Amino acid sequence: MQQPTPRPAPPPAPLRCAPVQRRSAQRLARILDACAEVLEETGYEELSTRAVALRAGVPIGSVYRFFPNKRAMTEALARRNLDAYADRITTRLTMPEGVPLEWRRAMDVVVDEYLAMKRTVPGFALVEFTVPAPTGPRQANYLVADRLLVLFAGPLGLDAADERLRTAFLVGVETADALLQLAFRTDPAGDPAIVTEAKLLLRSYLARYLDARE
Repeated sequence: MQQPTPRPAPPPAPLRCAPVQRRSAQRLARILDACAEVLEETGYEELSTRAVALRAGVPIGSVYRFFPNKRAMTEALARRNLDAYADRITTRLTMPEGVPLEWRRAMDVVVDEYLAMKRTVPGFALVEFTVPAPTGPRQANYLVADRLLVLFAGPLGLDAADERLRTAFLVGVETADALLQLAFRTDPAGDPAIVTEAKLLLRSYLARYLDARE
């Protein structure tokens, strides 16, 4: 029997309390927007809850109502980024009834939406789907891989609990992540030649797992 791929434990929920009322949810959104803007300007080391409160136009107590520190606040921003990423992919890949989703196009959209967020979403270049930390990217890639597999399970007829597929998606995400990071180190806008190679590599690797399911 195939052993499950070890997954690190998911990070604890960063919110001290979840917003219930619409006004509270709007305030939380303003705080996270401000966090992204300040990150973009100062970097993570200089980020502070006080600077975020000032930018959001809320009392410092409002920030501490939701977050005990800047790390928890940044983790919430990373989770929001992952939710937004999944929503963007879903919107791009919504097909008319009866029209099947072609998985190669889906993988191109996975890369394209990441690139779009990297280029346009405030703070994303620093945070993406995790806080800046040595173990952060590894943890985030597990979360991204599992989220993508669940996202595509229905449209592509995949078993999201298949450990072999979970491993394949993880390897695909890790590989694409490394190449796309290289693309942005080579060119601040993302080197198009490296992006093209990343797409080719991702499609070639996943073909052995997904072609048989079409």
